[in-house]
Amino acid sequence: MTKVTLITGSTMGSAEYVAEHIAEILEKYGFDTEVTYGPSLKELPTKGIWLIVCSTHGAGDLPENIQPLAKEISEEKPELSQLNYGAIGIGSKEYDTFCGAIHKLDQLLKDHNAKRVGETLEIDILEHEVPEDLAEIWIEKWKDKIIDLDK
Repeated sequence: MTKVTLITGSTMGSAEYVAEHIAEILEKYGFDTEVTYGPSLKELPTKGIWLIVCSTHGAGDLPENIQPLAKEISEEKPELSQLNYGAIGIGSKEYDTFCGAIHKLDQLLKDHNAKRVGETLEIDILEHEVPEDLAEIWIEKWKDKIIDLDK
């Protein structure tokens, strides 16, 4: 059974709700999931599959609960070449830093040789009051890409 570690970066809880909803969907398809809320690097597998769900705070900033993880990755420079990941950003297109946090995390992981699977989902809360709805559509395609990795 493929394990997906969901990592949330959230200020108001939207990213957590999306991650929890996605975990339920993945489990229905036979995936083993773990939803984390501001984990440290040592608590995470450095190979396998991560799905990062992160809102943007302030002017494109990372939410407080995920800042320590980003700092650890930047400073400890782990080798993540055996890590595949997906990325979901939540933000508002009212700001020119729309989904800036997920873009920063995406680049950070790429800089450490992790491989993104599929396109990043960017959810505009002005267009999607219930971000879980758009994420549910996206996860249907993303899960197939993850299944293909195991073949």
